[in-house]
Amino acid sequence: MNIRCLKCKGRHHCGRAYCPIQAKISAQKKVNIEAKQDYFGESPNVFVGHYGYPNLNVGFLNVEEYNNHDNPLLWSRESYDINRIIDLRSQLINSQFKAEVTDARKSGKLIDMGKEIAMSVEPVDVEINLEKKPSFSLSFGQETAPYGPRVRLKKAELTENPKIPSKVEKVVDDEIKATDSLNLLYEKGFDEHYLTKLLSVGTLGLQKNKKIVPTRWSITAVDDNLCKHLLEKVRQYPETSHYAYFGGHLGNYYLVLFFPDVWSYELFETYVGGADYEWPFATDYEGFKGRKDYADATAGGYYAARLAVAEKLSELRRQGSCLCLRFITNEYWAPLGVWVCREGVRKSLKPKPLEFGSKELLLNYAKVFIKRKFNFDLEKIFKQSKLLKNLRTQRKLGEFVQVP
Repeated sequence: MNIRCLKCKGRHHCGRAYCPIQAKISAQKKVNIEAKQDYFGESPNVFVGHYGYPNLNVGFLNVEEYNNHDNPLLWSRESYDINRIIDLRSQLINSQFKAEVTDARKSGKLIDMGKEIAMSVEPVDVEINLEKKPSFSLSFGQETAPYGPRVRLKKAELTENPKIPSKVEKVVDDEIKATDSLNLLYEKGFDEHYLTKLLSVGTLGLQKNKKIVPTRWSITAVDDNLCKHLLEKVRQYPETSHYAYFGGHLGNYYLVLFFPDVWSYELFETYVGGADYEWPFATDYEGFKGRKDYADATAGGYYAARLAVAEKLSELRRQGSCLCLRFITNEYWAPLGVWVCREGVRKSLKPKPLEFGSKELLLNYAKVFIKRKFNFDLEKIFKQSKLLKNLRTQRKLGEFVQVP
């Protein structure tokens, strides 16, 4: 498939193999033709927008025939390509209604329906009546993750009982803080995508504190909370060795370097897609005690990648300092969301790592490997790394204690 890039007029000066604008427009045209105003369908999720906070747009995501339209973990596991994901995402109709953030504490038909949809482990059969036929308007401002058309909801009914696990019902009904609820369910095997749904529609937390949370905020909140929970134990484990992992997902490649030290984490993101000019990199860092402010430079990708790193250390029962390097290539020609970062790091950390006898050997390997792989000089990043500076300058207690 060779989609001409509209912005570059087919010359691809942006370095991308395909044009995200035209790919999305192609998927949207299909929706404009096939979508209906009134229909029976299936709803796998609820989307909460953030504009107008605290008066929000809440939408049931639904499609006539569900075929993993909202399943990023399966997309990753079965290696769906970008075009297929854009098509699936674009078909999900966002049937919207207005709600205040505190409506999560009240009983209301649409909010209660949203909670049941979010709590169900399978898409729920629904009858949808919209104010008008769903359609996309032609737009060239499509440099965001794909999504379906937004239409005001006129009427909605559930036509089957949602499949809600008893473990989830118990946590939702009990007076448990939202952070504790997330950790309990995560330990019982519920993944972050499912937990994000629960948090977003306001099912979790003490009754007096329950709120509807915009979806993009709830994604990061879940990643952050689960990681902090894992790190409580990781910080107690012995130190790891010098390890190098490499892999990726959908054109996002990660070189993950572990150093034997206490927990710290630094993420660098840079584009190596073959454009004519050199792209800058973005970076954020945290020390042993974590961050107090939001990671503005790398945003949600910071927390998504960090969760995958913490999961790996928890699996190894080790702690260490982690330098996580993301290389974005022109294979990743359309943004799909921070789940790509989380899955990219998870895939990178699955193979057996290379182990080195010293920090110098590990860093030299990294520089040679990335130069060959992407023609990128890692020394530029190493010079800016707070983590490497701390490893180089901070002295350990053991240096002052003589062992008899």
